[in-house]
Amino acid sequence: MGKPTGFLEFSREMNPALMPEDRIKNFNEFHPPVSLEERQAQGARCMNCGIPFCQSAMSLGGMVTGCPLHNLIPEWNDEIYNGNWEHALARLCKTNSFPEFTGRVCPALCEAACTCGLYDDPVTVRENELAVIEYAFSHGFIKADPPAVRTSKKVAVIGSGPSGLACADRLNRRGHNVTVFEKEDRPGGLLMYGIPNMKLDKTVVARRVDLMIQEGVSFRLGVDASDPDAAKRIAAEYDAVVLCCGAAVPRDLEVPGRRASGIYFAVDFLKTNTKALLNGDLYDLLEQPAAADRAAGAPAPAGVQGTDNRAAGAPVTAGVQSTDDCAAGAPATAGVQGTDDRAAGAPAPAGDGGLISARGKDVIIIGGGDTGNDCVGTCIRHGCRSVTQLEMMPAPPVERAAGNLWPQWPKVLKTDYGQQEAIALFRADPRVYQTTVKSIIADDSGAVTAVETVKLEFAPDPKTGQPVMKQVPGSEKTVPAQLVLIAAGFLGASPETVDAFGAAVGERGCISTAEGGYHCAGNLDEATSAGLFTAGDMHRGQSLVVWAIAEGRAAAKEVDEYLMGYTNML
Repeated sequence: MGKPTGFLEFSREMNPALMPEDRIKNFNEFHPPVSLEERQAQGARCMNCGIPFCQSAMSLGGMVTGCPLHNLIPEWNDEIYNGNWEHALARLCKTNSFPEFTGRVCPALCEAACTCGLYDDPVTVRENELAVIEYAFSHGFIKADPPAVRTSKKVAVIGSGPSGLACADRLNRRGHNVTVFEKEDRPGGLLMYGIPNMKLDKTVVARRVDLMIQEGVSFRLGVDASDPDAAKRIAAEYDAVVLCCGAAVPRDLEVPGRRASGIYFAVDFLKTNTKALLNGDLYDLLEQPAAADRAAGAPAPAGVQGTDNRAAGAPVTAGVQSTDDCAAGAPATAGVQGTDDRAAGAPAPAGDGGLISARGKDVIIIGGGDTGNDCVGTCIRHGCRSVTQLEMMPAPPVERAAGNLWPQWPKVLKTDYGQQEAIALFRADPRVYQTTVKSIIADDSGAVTAVETVKLEFAPDPKTGQPVMKQVPGSEKTVPAQLVLIAAGFLGASPETVDAFGAAVGERGCISTAEGGYHCAGNLDEATSAGLFTAGDMHRGQSLVVWAIAEGRAAAKEVDEYLMGYTNML
């Protein structure tokens, strides 16, 4: 806990946000931290609640509330209040491998369960966490600490997203020889190319990867492990293989006109944007209009500010190995596309050096979740003419419903940063609820020009009596669109990767394991199957970064026990 009476003396104060009109001029993070004195006051608000639901990760009302990592939140809040930053870091890192990621992008399940939030505002747990880790980096508390003793065991981690990095980090600290294989040109997976820079600056990802390299983790880039020959070579060379490739199959849109050009999955849109940003040519690829703005005194474009000046196109992280260095011999991924749904007619995104541009376009985003919101913010920074976000479900209530009691996750309306920016720029909320796409309209060249939408309503199913979504006759509307982004979630693991390693698939298209475990059955051969594991979205389905880290850490413990016959991991 913090100060016994802190929750009575101090009000919740969050890191301020730059005004939307200012922050949309670049892709920089826009939440400057409060002072250390104010942060200590926020730590003081942690109360002597007796039962810290914040670290429980309980399932209530069908949703998890409390931290999936079981972070020791009251302990490090107390250390923050007392100014013991090094002690706070020790307690924080005991359960969380990457607080600099969760402190930026986590929806803060902990705060939803904070006892202080029952009658007042919850403690700023996420921002307190971020303050600890950033204080530690800036004051030299965090240094490379490679293991003093190495085992003879070799582990391959396939995928460098949050679960893969967390698994690799723990196994390396245990002394195993860990190699992370990544199909992209930069490590980080979802953290690098799935989350925009204004939400998670890529120098933060590079900083952590650099530290892991210094501690002995190897990274091999441009390796497509879905290639059966590559998978067999990796399985033969390593004592254990952990599949952490995420939920890589985006949910598609099955409506007339789907094959029109100008329709992309959100993940491809966000990836090409971040690649152009890191390569330093984003504004050149946005058809040059930004040059006049810069001459008029507008801030320099993203890619110049806050991205380490990697305009030369060098990899984000020094010390990683490219495909040519890969002992597995797997070929580089051509075009780095690999999304199997494109066989259904979805056009491939702009190439590695290209960009899916929203500049000057009317944009329709299908999906109301975090990825859809990220697309809204990115389109606005591109200079779109308009942006509309379609959501099938009704708008949530502004306040908790009678049946949605604390400490359940609050099912209330949240207006995120992208939507705030759209409201500020266009004077209207971009979200349109209970609406879906009925058809896509294209011109003679096959390019999308508009979207026909239709309203939805809940109606009882004649057979079951259960409420189902049905289209409302006569509610059709034609909305101009030259760019359509599908942000409708993901269906499961890549079938190619699953098949390459001979893993079994269960519900939600994810790799099957024993309940509560991470060891998966494989059918390449008996020896390979024995050492095959999985973690993250590839295992549990589309989820949060914090869950991916928790899965990666737990899988590492199971791998360690498999390799050594016992484990001393917590």
